[in-house]
Formats: sequence, structure tokens, C-alpha cells
Amino acid sequence: MLFTPFEIQETLDMFLKFKLDIRAITLGISLLDCVSPSGKESRRKIRDKILSVAGKLVSTGRDIETEYGIPIINRRVSLTPIAIVASASDDEDYTPYAQTIDQTVSELGIDFAGGFSALVQKDFSSGDRKLIASIPRALSLTERVCSSVNVASTRSGINMNAVGLMGEIIKKTAEASAARDGIGCAKLVVFCNAPEDNPFMAGAFHGPGEGEACLNVGVSGPGVIKAALESHQGESFDQIADLIKKTAFKITRMGQLVGMEAARRLGVPFGILDLSLAPTPEIGDSVAMILEEMGLESAGVHGTTAALALLTDMVKKGGVMASASVGGLSGAFIPVSEDAGMVRAVKRGTITLDKLEAMTSVCSVGLDMVAVPGDTSAATISAIIADEMAIGMVNNKTTAVRIIPVPGKKAGDWAEFGGLLGGAPVMAVHNAGSDAFIRRGGRIPAPIHSFRN
Repeated sequence: MLFTPFEIQETLDMFLKFKLDIRAITLGISLLDCVSPSGKESRRKIRDKILSVAGKLVSTGRDIETEYGIPIINRRVSLTPIAIVASASDDEDYTPYAQTIDQTVSELGIDFAGGFSALVQKDFSSGDRKLIASIPRALSLTERVCSSVNVASTRSGINMNAVGLMGEIIKKTAEASAARDGIGCAKLVVFCNAPEDNPFMAGAFHGPGEGEACLNVGVSGPGVIKAALESHQGESFDQIADLIKKTAFKITRMGQLVGMEAARRLGVPFGILDLSLAPTPEIGDSVAMILEEMGLESAGVHGTTAALALLTDMVKKGGVMASASVGGLSGAFIPVSEDAGMVRAVKRGTITLDKLEAMTSVCSVGLDMVAVPGDTSAATISAIIADEMAIGMVNNKTTAVRIIPVPGKKAGDWAEFGGLLGGAPVMAVHNAGSDAFIRRGGRIPAPIHSFRN
């Protein structure tokens, strides 16, 4: 017998009871051959390229869902950073690029497109400045386009001029979508050490080092990990670490199957498998609840960072055992609005911005889907970004900030974003300012361990 009845039932339970899914199949597409001195011509090429390469993405995902019975939540594309593609054009405002992409992917039924992006970890090109200036308008006029800006890296340090600028851009983006609680900021990520092959939005882009096209997969299964821990009450950390690793292995194998098959049908190489425990607002599909299952009364209490470190590491180890193509971010996401357990912990007061920052030193990304008061200054937002970039730079890991200053709302109010983005309590920030710190500008140099030549 190839599979035992127990193994078959276990697999069914993963999907039916514990919300295991393929969070995203993301088709990376190079736009380097779409460069043109004419912005209009460049956008025509971009449209044609997306239609040509991604035309069958949605139908392929649906076919695999039907044949294998595996839910695929989102079909997405990631594109070459538009700051690179548009820099040769005669355009000053890059918003039309975002509109072209938005219209094209909408016609194809694709859920999101990443790549309205700039890489400015060391300094700006003229194209980078134009793209960043275009972000508020571009995100307010589109529904499916996502934006990211990489402002720091372990090799280059932190571009504090970019950090200061992004605080202002985030404020403008929130104001441009004030009627929807600043939802434009939910499509904007500021990175340190951004990976070129990440399938998760809003930070996905198809890096310059990638090929013509590839298929990346993001798998998610916090409910499966939580269910496994529920049946092993009172066991030691050694035992539950091994349990998490084995469970992550099983989840990864499923993602590998879907990714390889989708890539084959689309006629592109299989890129990477990102095994990130990405929660949803549904009860039980929560990273915070996994931490609580380890014995914490509430996520955020003392011991949370240690529990999250164990979880993240075992997920990575299990994934690497199951696939030679693990990449992207891979670990555990802790977005506030997208995790019912995190929302509950914020309401209880055990999760604060400072505690979240400590947790990001050991998890996949960083301060994610955090709502703060609408009157939070641009300098304060920049300072929050700077802290998170420093954690990534010094620890040689990817960190990110997706923060939403909700217009017209104060700490304790509720911000609603809808769908997978969920909603969250508005979290307090420190009253004392960081304005003089941000005004210094310049660059925080790379750490000593960045010299590896």
C-alpha cells in the first residue's frame, strides 16, 4: 500500500479542517526587453509581455486546484522593478506604468502584480526618485499593483535619505486612500535585504538577477502546525521542535508538487518555494495561536520571542529537507491585521510596537500590516523604518515595514481593510519625536561583518 489510511486522513484534515493552502503561485516576468525611450512604447511592450507570458496563469491554477483538490488562494505576477524599466523613458510620472499593469492583470483575472519597485539601498538614480514620487498616486489609482522600496542591505548599509523620504511617501499614500482607512499603504513595503524571488505581496518583484520568467510558490499552513501541537500537550521543546520540522516537511512537499506542475504547464522554469506561515483573519489560521499553543497565555508575553525563534527555525529546517528550491522569505509572518491571534493580543495589551520589533529579529519579515494613528509624523514613521532596517542589516536577514497611518483615527480605534488584509486596532507610537535624527540624512554604514571578500 502506497499510503496508509491514517496518512490519507491526515492529508484530508490538513485541507478541510486546518486551512492548509497554496497562498500564491507567482509568475515572475522580466521586463528588461520592454525598455524604450518612449514611455508609451515601453508600456505597450509591458502589456504585450504580460499577456503573452501570463495569459494562462489563472486557468492553470484553476485546473490544478480541480485535479489535485489543493486550494490556490491567489494568482500573481512579479515584474522587473519599474524604476529600472522606466528610467530610459521620457516620463516624469510613472503612474501610467502602474495603470497599464493594473489594467492588464485585471483583464487576465490575476489578483496582484508586484514590481512597482525601486532598489535604493545605497543611493538613488533619477528613475528611482521618479518612481518613489509616483507611489502615492499610483497606488491610489490602481487596485492590484503593489509597490516596494529596498532602502538598506547588509552589504550597503542604510540609505537614511531614502528612509526619510519613505516616511513622507507613506503619509501621502495613506492620505490618498483616506476614505478606505489608508489601504494604499497595505500595498507598499519598505525592505532591507529584499529577496529577488519572493512570491508574497506586497513585496514581490522579479529581480535583475532572475531569468526571463519563472514560477515561484508561497505555501501557508499555520493551522496545520497548531493542530499538530494540540495533540502533543506537555512535551518538551526538543519534541515539539521535531514535530514542527516534520509537519513543515509535509507542507513543503505539497507546495513542491503544485509548483513543479504549474511551471511545467506554463512552460517556464520552477523558481523557488517559499514556506512562510502566512496567517489569515480566520480563527485558527494564526501564527500567534501557534505561539500560544506552546504555553504562552497570550502572544506578546515574556517568552514570545523565544517561541517564535523556535517556530521560524524549524519551519526553515523542515522546508530545506523537503525541497532543494526553498527561497524567498520562508519562516513565519506576523502581520497584525491578518492574524486573529495577533489582533486579540494587541487588544489585550500584550503586543505593542516595541514587542513586535523584538519579535521581528527572529521571524521572516518585520512590522507587517501595523496600523498607527493618522497624526503620526512622517519622521516617526521613518524612525520606525530605520529601527527595522537596522535589525535586518546587522542580522543579515530580510526585514520589512508595512505600516498604515490611518487618517483620522487614534490609538485604540479600529481600522478595517477587508478580505485577506483583515482589520486591526490602531497601535500607539511613542510621543517623543525623532525628527532631528531623521533630518541628519546620509547613510548608516554597513556593519563590519558585511566584508566577506
